[in-house]
Order: sequence, then C-alpha cells, then structure tokens
Amino acid sequence: MALVERPAVHAVADWTGNINPAALLVAVVLLFVPAVASDFVLVQIFAWAYMLGIIALSLMFLGGYGGMVSLAQITLAGFAGYMTAILGVNGQPGGLGWPWWLATPVAILLTMAFGAIVGALAVRTEGIYTIMITLAIAAAFFYFTNENYAIFNGHTGINAIPSPQAFGIDWHAPLPFYYLTLVVAALCWAWVSYLARSPFGLALQGVRDNPRRMAALGFNVNAHRIAAHVFASFLAALGGVLLVWSYGEIAPGTVSVSMAIDILVIAVVGGMGAPIGPFIGAFIYAALKTFALDFLVAVGLDGNRFRLLIGLGFLVIVLWSPDGVIGLWERWRRRQTRAGSGHG
Repeated sequence: MALVERPAVHAVADWTGNINPAALLVAVVLLFVPAVASDFVLVQIFAWAYMLGIIALSLMFLGGYGGMVSLAQITLAGFAGYMTAILGVNGQPGGLGWPWWLATPVAILLTMAFGAIVGALAVRTEGIYTIMITLAIAAAFFYFTNENYAIFNGHTGINAIPSPQAFGIDWHAPLPFYYLTLVVAALCWAWVSYLARSPFGLALQGVRDNPRRMAALGFNVNAHRIAAHVFASFLAALGGVLLVWSYGEIAPGTVSVSMAIDILVIAVVGGMGAPIGPFIGAFIYAALKTFALDFLVAVGLDGNRFRLLIGLGFLVIVLWSPDGVIGLWERWRRRQTRAGSGHG
C-alpha cells in the first residue's frame, strides 16, 4: 500500500478566477449546517472533524508534497496544547496565567521550534526509517507527559483551561466554536492549496520526486524538508490549540501512540492526494467513533470494540482505493469524462 500519492490540488477557485462548483457548494452547505444540526452534532462531529482534519492536513502536506510520512503530528498538536495550558490560565498551581492572546501565539512558536527539531532528526532518514523515528518521538513524548508531574501534571493532565472570550463572544459555545473551527480549517486548507503552487511548494515536490537532481540544480534539499516540517508543525499547533479550547483540558491520552496512528488513518482514508482529503477522512473517523459505540451496543457487542469498526472501515476503503476517498472520486470523474466523450 502506498501511503504517499502524487497530489492534485483542488480549491474553490483555482487562483485564476475559475470557480469549482462542487467545492463552492460544499462551502455553502457547511456555512448553513448550524441551521439544521444540533449542538451535539456541531461539536462532536463537525468541529471535531475540522480539528482532526487540520492535524491530518499537516501530515498530508509532509507526505503528499514532501514524501515524508510523520507520526509525530499529534505530538506537535499536543505540545501546542500543553504550552497553551501552561502559559495561560489553568486549574493547576504554577501556571503562568498569561492572557490567551499572548499564550496562544507563543505556544504556536514554541511548537514550530519543536517541529524544526523533529524535522532535523527526521530528514536524516528516509522511508520506513522516517516513520520509525517520528513514532519513537511520539512514544517518548507520551511517556514523558504521563510520568512528569512538575510540568505536565502526569497522567491526569491539565484541566480548567478557559476558552477565549473576545468581541463579547463566548467561543466555547457550540455555534461560535463551530464557525471558529470552520474558518481556521478553511484557511489552513486554502493556505496549503496555495502553497502547493508556490515556488517553495513546487521545489518541495521536486525534492520529493528527485532529491539528487534538485541538489544538482542548487536547491538545499534538507533545508526544504525541514522548512516543510516547520510549516506542518504550525498547522498541527493550530489543531492542538483548538482541541484544548474545545475540551478545556489536555492529558497524555491526547498524544498517545494510538492517536498518532489515528491521524495517519484519517489522512490515508481521506486521501494523501489533495488538501481536502484529510478533512474527508476526519469526517468519516468522527462519525464512526461517535456512532460505532451505539451500534455495537445495539447488536449486543462490547462497546469498547468501536475501534474494530474503525479498522474495518479503514481496510475497506484502502483495499477498494489505495489513494483513499479522493482516489475514488477522481476515478469516478474520469469514467464520467470518458463516458461523455464516448457519447459525443
């Protein structure tokens, strides 16, 4: 199974003014979802999918455009969450108590620095070894947060983290939080779509395809790869901060190895070939995880086996389409085009 496919970028507009009708329709539908969805669906399905999608998007950027599959993206998201909690206001003694508008950007900058370190280590390896070294980093960070009480409060984590109160709006309320996560997700998606066409994005894809030739042309291969890790850590940090604001807490379970695998599953199921793929995978994951428990209980099975359904869903999609849901969509479009040409 190939985890990295050559990406095709899709956007509402292709930066020349041509509108993508399907993407525009999806954008309009998402704007009006709160008119028909309950608060539970807004937060537990849509907002959660946007947050996970942002983190998975950071993995798609590295894998799709850089050819580097990292299992440390949830670690970076969790690091940003922990830094937001430690620097800001929380329910444990010892917090610095900075206002959110100061704690959040500092937490993101620290995460980008951490991402640069992860990238500097990861670019020394290739293929399966990159996956293994980032998995080792993810496991080490999980055990460190689980056993460190002085900074991370051990396995209980840090709680009572307030969400921002700005412009007279409680951003923790379901409706404002839905639109907050939607806007952040849309901006991240648009930025990645644009960056893929930029000189840096094109150079990164050249490094992915033929690093020796790019080096011969004068490009610093490792510098491009590390820069990609830094940008991906920025995306992951945004997702991590939103997760903390959503739940009001951060604990080692957020950065567990199983969550690192889940982010990989989300990216692969949606498709590593386009920036929209991780969000499709995140919606599938959020829906399965939310309703799988009820389904298992209804059929008389142990509800703790909900990961079995998620795993089966993953296998079905990947076996049917190695490049995820995006691959299915692309093949359907090609068949429709050929059918139309044949009739013509």
